[in-house]
Amino acid sequence: MPRIEVLWRPLTNHLLEVCQHRHIRMREWGVEAITYLVKSALQFKHSVPLKENMELQTMLLSPLSELSAVMHADVRQRQLDCVLQILNGAGEILSFGWPAIIEIIGAVNEHHGEPLIRTAFQCLQLVITDFLTVMPWRCLPLCIRTAAKFGSQTQELNISLTAIGLMWNISDFFNQNQDKLMTTQVDDGAILPEFPGTVKMPQFDKLWMCLYAKLGELCVDLRPAVRKSAGQTLFSTISAHGSLLNPPTWQALVWQVLFPLLDNVRALSSSASNEKVDASGNILIHHSRNTAQKQWAETQVLTLSGVCRVFNTKRELLQMLGDFERAWSLVLEFIQNAALSKNGEVSLAALKSLQEIMYHNADKTVQLTDEETTRIKDAEIWTIAWNIWLNIGIESTKITTKNNDTQEEFYVPSQAFLTALIQIFPAIFQHIHQRFTLADFEKFCIVLTNAVCIPVQTDAVPYIMSSVSDSLLTPLHDGILDCMDLIQKEATKEGSNLKHMIPVIFRQLLVFSKFACAPPAYTGVEHKYVKTANHYTNNASVEMVSMNFIPFGEKSISICVKLYQSTATEECVMHENILHEIIKALRTPLAMKYKCLSSSTWKLAISSLITILHTGLKVARAKPNYFTGMWDDLADTFDKFLFPASVCTIEDRGLEEIVLDETIDCQVIELLRDEVLPHAHEMPHQFIMQIVVLLNKGSIHSASDSNICYESDWKLREIFAKTCFETLLQFSLLDDTCNNNRNSLTATAAGATVAGVNAALTNANVFTNVSGGGGKDFAGRLAVTALLHRFQEVLKRFNDDERQSGKCPLPRFRLSEISFVLKAIATLVVSMKKAPPSKVNKPAWDQLIGLYPYLVDCTTTTSPEVSRSLREALLQYTDLLQPPKCLNTETAKLQIATQSNGQE
Repeated sequence: MPRIEVLWRPLTNHLLEVCQHRHIRMREWGVEAITYLVKSALQFKHSVPLKENMELQTMLLSPLSELSAVMHADVRQRQLDCVLQILNGAGEILSFGWPAIIEIIGAVNEHHGEPLIRTAFQCLQLVITDFLTVMPWRCLPLCIRTAAKFGSQTQELNISLTAIGLMWNISDFFNQNQDKLMTTQVDDGAILPEFPGTVKMPQFDKLWMCLYAKLGELCVDLRPAVRKSAGQTLFSTISAHGSLLNPPTWQALVWQVLFPLLDNVRALSSSASNEKVDASGNILIHHSRNTAQKQWAETQVLTLSGVCRVFNTKRELLQMLGDFERAWSLVLEFIQNAALSKNGEVSLAALKSLQEIMYHNADKTVQLTDEETTRIKDAEIWTIAWNIWLNIGIESTKITTKNNDTQEEFYVPSQAFLTALIQIFPAIFQHIHQRFTLADFEKFCIVLTNAVCIPVQTDAVPYIMSSVSDSLLTPLHDGILDCMDLIQKEATKEGSNLKHMIPVIFRQLLVFSKFACAPPAYTGVEHKYVKTANHYTNNASVEMVSMNFIPFGEKSISICVKLYQSTATEECVMHENILHEIIKALRTPLAMKYKCLSSSTWKLAISSLITILHTGLKVARAKPNYFTGMWDDLADTFDKFLFPASVCTIEDRGLEEIVLDETIDCQVIELLRDEVLPHAHEMPHQFIMQIVVLLNKGSIHSASDSNICYESDWKLREIFAKTCFETLLQFSLLDDTCNNNRNSLTATAAGATVAGVNAALTNANVFTNVSGGGGKDFAGRLAVTALLHRFQEVLKRFNDDERQSGKCPLPRFRLSEISFVLKAIATLVVSMKKAPPSKVNKPAWDQLIGLYPYLVDCTTTTSPEVSRSLREALLQYTDLLQPPKCLNTETAKLQIATQSNGQE
């Protein structure tokens, strides 16, 4: 040992040649000699302590390092055993020999087999756990690279995972010794990698960047477990220790580590196979991870969510960098790409990442000296976010078909995906509402409508049925209506720049309201089963289920009503004929009535119509020019609701329900009585005529033409017919006598057929006789004429039917019908006699007198009820009986002659 510097190199060079001998025994003796000499030399007490003698340390470890060039595994095994023994026995004195030791450990490669790799890794574990504190600064990058190398080896998975854990230990060491590491400067810059585009990065930051870069490389390893472990370690390390980096270094981290990682993961995911992974042996693979494509999907989710989390936590810092807008745009593009993936797990995770970015610190803005610059940059950032959201929404909800040759059908996004997409919009809208255009809203509506039309998969039923609210709305429907409510509240604010959008908001709500009666159809789905990419399967057949759109459509109607009440007088609402469009939309459920999927729909529709008309008719009277086209549709809506084509039986709804329905019908008549007929002079004559026809129709509505089939003694729509008739009398004759007439009218409502009424009302003579005068006089004369025509028809048909029935009595409802008509005639005669001449013209009196022969024909009836009513009617004709005109003339002459003779 005293002459070791002279003897060491010649001796070890000879032994190194022996270690390469082809004979195994010779190699064993050679490596035994070298390892024995190295250990002995390190343990010898040299005159100058070995710990302080860099040259001697380097020389003694040199032959051990040179054994790494020997390809024989037995030699390498003895080499690593020696390293392990040195670390355990003399590790504390290796002040200058650490680079050689670490290089020996890292010289192992894939070809050396598992035993050799395991021994080398044991050495590395010992180095990192026990000797980082005594290791020179310049050895730390070498430790990182060596640990990363063991993480990427494929012989033993557990070693790879443990190596990634060692990299976490290294990061903890950096954090705990940051003061010492920051103050230490290394002259040899070659030991640290360069990061292009950065200016004078501190060496401590370079150390961190070296660690992050190596973890990023392991995040795209071919083995899923390694990728997952590396990704979790990378983002946990950034989260825990990222604050140690200088702000400019963050630019390098984002552009040289995170974005390349996202790009690599995206490329590898798109090219991954969807063939099932070979699960040989005893290892069971869950079906959600049984293909490479699904395994890469997990990596894509982990990576994207990790990068977005970094953006969230470090947004303020990143915004101070010069290229934040470019980075923001790029990360959102990655999110868009993932959100449009056909893998449900990836797409949903992308939206959750987008949601986190949109909501996290959404109201925080970096305070720069130039406030205008800040405002402009903020606008650009959120405009980018809006465009990304819009692209995702349009593309993901678009009906997509596959080529039949591929044996794939349609991709159907899940309800969870669509709900997450919609719930992101409010966070974006609060930043873009000042720049939100009509074109933007139209595109937004396309997304909403398409999302509503997407069919629901059976596995999503538990999700859509569970809601935090008490309403029956699904989370998706609730989110859509929340978005509409958000926009309409902004549009109705005082001085809002979105006021011009109020009409299109109405139209979109009306589109949704129609779904209560006619659920939307996803036209791309022609079969019961479609292929879909969901969370667990790529090509499994998933059954579609029907969605309940009734609560959604009804809530849309309610929102529309409230919005109209607050905006009815807005110029744009009147100019765009919104009231007319609401009426047309409500006509659908009102006309369907008992055919609606739920009775609540038509009940809500009629109450909404009444509410809207209380507001809208006042506006229409004040601004008639805006409402010229709606009157015919309004009259038609009333007619279709009050006299629907749908049939309802007592067995279907029960007597109590039908009575309640009649009450609703009466509310409509009361609306006409209070809001229409008193203002007849302010409304089109044609509309008033249609209303009078409708009232006339309702006042004597025949059971044979009714929407209700009954088999009991319950009298048909008694109150409704009475209300119609009283309303006709009120506005055709003396208003002052109406209350008395109502009290006297106690007849039951039986009704009469409506066949031929329109023909009678359109008779030229009738209109000629009733067309003069003001609006209310016009309505009154028209009402009287219409009633008299109806009475004549009913009387004539009753007389004909009774004659043909012989001894067989007519059905009870026919007797009730004619009894009501007779009482109505009596009441009408009384009212006409009390009415001013301007309200009842001569043709009306002629018509009334013309009923007399038909009344006389009714005297042959055997029904006591009909006889009593007939008596009341005939008694009212007393005042109408007069002598013939010719007799009156002769009598007058005689009286004149008598008077003359008397005078003489």
